[in-house]
Amino acid sequence: MSTLPVSPSTIELALAELQDEFDILGDWEERYRHVIDLGRDLSPLSDAERSDVNKVRGCASQVWLVTESVAPGVLAFRGDSDAHIVRGLIAVLMRLYSGRKVSDILEFDVKSALGRLGLTGALSQQRSNGLFSMVERIRRDAAGAV
Repeated sequence: MSTLPVSPSTIELALAELQDEFDILGDWEERYRHVIDLGRDLSPLSDAERSDVNKVRGCASQVWLVTESVAPGVLAFRGDSDAHIVRGLIAVLMRLYSGRKVSDILEFDVKSALGRLGLTGALSQQRSNGLFSMVERIRRDAAGAV
């Protein structure tokens, strides 16, 4: 069962909250720990949800994303990974995208957002590719829900 985020109400507000959290932290070691901590709060997926149909291609780690329609034109996402840092990146994406209108998901400039958080410059090329594979999967699911 999924729940809609109580706050913040828009992707931009969620991004601003995340940016504030990252800005408070000093160096990237602290930020990595924060991302990993965010991942610890994710609810695990069931064994049935860890299926091939939910698996995200293009990630070095095992990653699964579940997309659910929670209201007309509104999608919620849940995800999991076998890697701690990737679970944290999933949590970041969930805060940005889950419980949002399809139109907001499709219009959101995620590359700019991840740049504002400093994630694109701090991640290895492999992790960055995996992150954008997750984003593309979310966008593809949103486009399919139109």
